[in-house]
Amino acid sequence: MIGPSMKSLKIAALISAFALPAVASDLDNLTSAERASFREEVRAYLLDNPEVLLEAMQVLRDRDQQAESQADAQILSQNAEEIFNDGISYVGGNPDGDITIVEFLDYRCGYCRKAHSDMAKLLETDGNIRWVVKELPILGEDSDASSRLAIATLRHYGDEAYQTLHDVLMTFQGPVNEQTMPMLASEAGIDFEPLKPLLDSAEVSDHIARVRELSHKLKVSGTPSFVIEDTILRGYLPLRDMQNIVAEVRG
Repeated sequence: MIGPSMKSLKIAALISAFALPAVASDLDNLTSAERASFREEVRAYLLDNPEVLLEAMQVLRDRDQQAESQADAQILSQNAEEIFNDGISYVGGNPDGDITIVEFLDYRCGYCRKAHSDMAKLLETDGNIRWVVKELPILGEDSDASSRLAIATLRHYGDEAYQTLHDVLMTFQGPVNEQTMPMLASEAGIDFEPLKPLLDSAEVSDHIARVRELSHKLKVSGTPSFVIEDTILRGYLPLRDMQNIVAEVRG
């Protein structure tokens, strides 16, 4: 627990940083008695006006958010080609859409499954969105197996089969392994046999590795996460929020 003297120091520093810049530059020149008097005055002022602390904290939050947004914009600019046009990721929706939404997902993630239905509605109701899927299996062996099956399908059968299998994997409740993969492929209308040699291939492993490396650069550590134009959104967003963001970008 912070004692009274340390708390007063922190408050004095906070107030001087946000409200009394002239005083802040002279604090080092104060005598001990003057410094103690100053702290008492600040303490008395804060007790009478506690809303000042809330205002100061809001300024701190705004500054942190602005700094984070600027850092994200720089990261996105440096990695734009890998994010939006890597040549390996699935591209759905309208490939010529005026807005691109990039989604990092894991098939075993509950919020990714929730976002899946929201994204389907968004793409259905807005025909001008380009959707890029980044396979980011982070929740264990079933996650990795699911992504390998999906990527192998994309490589061998193409976009349409991938989209169908993607939907199957997002709704499947059981384990994903050698025993269930043939059934999942069959449900998606594809033959599993040609996919078997691809599951552990260098091509599929490299695909996952590239996405994982990109996620590290973007500081994306959880799923779902989204990149919408020049903004990184870490975490699940309800459909209405996604629609609002798309409208803001267009506006």
